[in-house]
Amino acid sequence: MSAAPGAAASAPSSISMRGVGKTFRRAKSSTGVEALRDITLDIEPNTFVSLVGPSGCGKTTLLRMLNGLIAPDRGEILVGGARPAPGPHMGFVFQSFRLLPWRTIRENVAFPVELSGMNTAERRDRADTYLDMVGLRRFADSYPTELSGGMKQRAALARALIAQPRYLLMDEPFAALDAQTREFMQIELAKIWSHHKSIVVFVTHSVDEAVLLSDRIVLLRPRPGQVAEVIDVKLPHPRWEYDARATPEFVEMRHYLWERIKDMVASDPESEFYQRSDRTDGNTSAAD
Repeated sequence: MSAAPGAAASAPSSISMRGVGKTFRRAKSSTGVEALRDITLDIEPNTFVSLVGPSGCGKTTLLRMLNGLIAPDRGEILVGGARPAPGPHMGFVFQSFRLLPWRTIRENVAFPVELSGMNTAERRDRADTYLDMVGLRRFADSYPTELSGGMKQRAALARALIAQPRYLLMDEPFAALDAQTREFMQIELAKIWSHHKSIVVFVTHSVDEAVLLSDRIVLLRPRPGQVAEVIDVKLPHPRWEYDARATPEFVEMRHYLWERIKDMVASDPESEFYQRSDRTDGNTSAAD
C-alpha cells in the first residue's frame, strides 16, 4: 500500500520538499521543540493531497511553510520552482472562517482581488461567479452573522478561490462543522476541485475525509513529524456519483490508516494514550 516519494517533479506548478526540518524555540528554555524532521516529498500538478497523522505531528506547520509564512530551518522547499511566498497564486482556507464582520459576503469574497487592485465592477462580477460556484449567490449582500457555519466556510472557500490560485492549502477547514454539513462540504469541495484543477494540500484529522477526497495521502509520524508513508487512493472519480464509503477499497484503506495512526499514538511515550491499548484491567481502554 505504500509508495516512496518520487523524483522531483519538473512541472512549474509542482511542489518539491527535500530534507525539510523545523524546530521552534521555547521561552525560558535552552532546548527547542522539533516539529518536523527530514521531510522529503513531491506533489504533482492537479493533485489532491491530504496530510494525516497523530495530533502534534507538524501537519499545520508544514502547510504554513508551503505558504511561506514559516521558513524551514533545514532543507529546501520549492513551489513552482521558487521558494514559497504568500500571494494570489496561493489560496489558504483556515479552520476558522476569518470573515470580516463589517463586510458583506460579496465584499469578503472579493477582498483578495481588491488588494491586488482589480476594479470594482470586475471584482464584483468575479465574486458573484465564485459565490455561484459555492451556492451562495443569493446571500451576496448578507453579513457573516446572518450565515450558518457551513455557509461561512463556503464563503471562505470562495474567497480562497477568487484569485484563481495554482495552490490551495486547507487547514482542517471542516473540523468545526456538524457531521451532516461536513459531508455536504466534502462533496462541494470535490466538485469545485474537479473544475478548478490545482494542487490541493489538505490537513485533516479525519481518516474518512482523507480517503474520500484525496489522490494521495501523506501519513506523518508523531513529533518530530516525518513521512511514514505515502499512499495512492485509487477510488474512481467523481466520488460523489457513487457511495465511495461503501466500497471494499475505501473500507480497507480507512481501516489500514486508522490502525497505523492508533499504533503510532499508543507507542509514542509523549502521548497521553501511551500503551493504553495494552491495558486489560477493565477500567481503561484506548478510547478513554
